[in-house]
Amino acid sequence: MDGLSGSRILVVDDTEANLLLLEEILEDIGYSEVVTLSDPHRAVATCQAYDPDLLLLDLHMPGMSGLDVIAAVRERRSETYLPILMLTADISSEAKVRALSTGANDFLTKPFDRTEVELRIRNLLQIRHLHMTLQNQNAILEHKVTKRTEQLNAIKIELLERLAMAAEFRDDQTGQHTQRVGRTCALIASAISLPPQEIEYIRRAAPLHDVGKIGIPDAILLKAGPLSPAERNLMKRHTSIGARLLSDSNSETLRLAEQIAATHHERWDGTGYGSKLAGEDIPICGRIIAVADVFDALTHERPYKEAWPVDQAVQEIREQRGRQFDPQVVDAFLEIQKDFDLIDTGEAPQHLIL
Repeated sequence: MDGLSGSRILVVDDTEANLLLLEEILEDIGYSEVVTLSDPHRAVATCQAYDPDLLLLDLHMPGMSGLDVIAAVRERRSETYLPILMLTADISSEAKVRALSTGANDFLTKPFDRTEVELRIRNLLQIRHLHMTLQNQNAILEHKVTKRTEQLNAIKIELLERLAMAAEFRDDQTGQHTQRVGRTCALIASAISLPPQEIEYIRRAAPLHDVGKIGIPDAILLKAGPLSPAERNLMKRHTSIGARLLSDSNSETLRLAEQIAATHHERWDGTGYGSKLAGEDIPICGRIIAVADVFDALTHERPYKEAWPVDQAVQEIREQRGRQFDPQVVDAFLEIQKDFDLIDTGEAPQHLIL
């Protein structure tokens, strides 16, 4: 039977004699998994529970016709292919058209012929088997494609992270600024109760915020004194350069990183740079990293400045609440002060895996 003997078959007919006859024929043929129903109102629930591979269904039944059953079953199992074999003594063209248009796949004419029963059932079960095989193969292929896409995205993110570190090494000899900012952003995002997946995206995307610095000349990036207006305008371009480097990705992390690169120098009061956004028009990721980036830059030595004491940097962040920074983000930042040491060491606080 080509491996079809274990197929689940559900037979619905209001006439007990027909059920007994079909059950006997199916058993003789070799089908062992057969359930019969004389009440069509139970057909839908039984289909849900039994999950048949084939439905044999009487066309004319009192109270609920075979067409009604088909419509109800198709509505519930629209995502799964279920062949339906109509049982009928009505061989009129009208009856066949109605049944086919409702969702029947084939007809078995009463009174039943054993050979016809065997052939039609085998044909439909073979189609079902092929359909399920194809569906499984498609699922396997889709999984492989998804996995490969994830691998490629991971490689792309790693390359961009290394590019960001290369840019950062030029004015941060430790090369740890990007990672510290990522950890700080994740802690702030957790403090304002963002969803765990969004926190993880922010943690992974934040280190790419300054990747655009790769396009800024060393003479400007490493200048010890104040920048001239022209030099400052060139420095500001790192936001747009970074956004372009990160654009057009199908990775959720890189799409978020593009937003971060473009908006991390926007200010709550609208006086920042990028697109001159203000308030909640700035994406939350940009508002979070604005605080994390400034705090880290203040508390660590750079070629153009000494490191500030932590308490002085915290006070500066507090004073810029509602001006440079989103008040909600500042409040969340102040809540995570107990974890500042962990930001530097790279250790994860117990409530957050970083």
